[in-house]
Amino acid sequence: MKDTVTPEAFEARASDWLGTAGLRPTRQRMALAALLVGDGEHRHVTAESLFADVQSGGERVSLATVYNTLRAFCDAGLMQEVMVDGSKSYFDTNTHDHPHFFWEDSAELMDAPASELEITRLPDAPEGAQISKVDVVIRLRRT
Repeated sequence: MKDTVTPEAFEARASDWLGTAGLRPTRQRMALAALLVGDGEHRHVTAESLFADVQSGGERVSLATVYNTLRAFCDAGLMQEVMVDGSKSYFDTNTHDHPHFFWEDSAELMDAPASELEITRLPDAPEGAQISKVDVVIRLRRT
C-alpha cells in the first residue's frame, strides 16, 4: 500500500525543487510545482493539462501563467520540453536523456526504456553545426 503524502510534504518537495534552480517560490510556482513533483513521481504534462489540474485544485492561475511558468522551469533545467509534432509540446520532469512512447489515440506521452534503445550511428552535422541532443519519440498505435 502506498503511503499517503501530506499537503505539507507536497509543498516541501515543491519548494526544494524550485530552490535547486534558484527560483523564487511564488504562489503560482508553488501550486504548479506541487502538482508536478509533490508526490515524488515524474510527470509528462501539457500546459493545458496542468492548467486543468491546477484549476480543479481551486487555484486561480491563468493559462498564460502556466505556459510562462513551464518555460521558466525548462529554462532553469527543472524540466525538459518534448515536441511530439510541430504543434504539441509536452513537459517532462525527468530531465535525464531518455526516449518516449507517444500513444497516438490518447495523446499520452510516457517514458520508454532507455536500456532497450540503441543508436549506433548519426549522420554528420552540417558544416558549422554540432549535434546538441537527440530526441527519440516512438509513436504507438493500439492493435
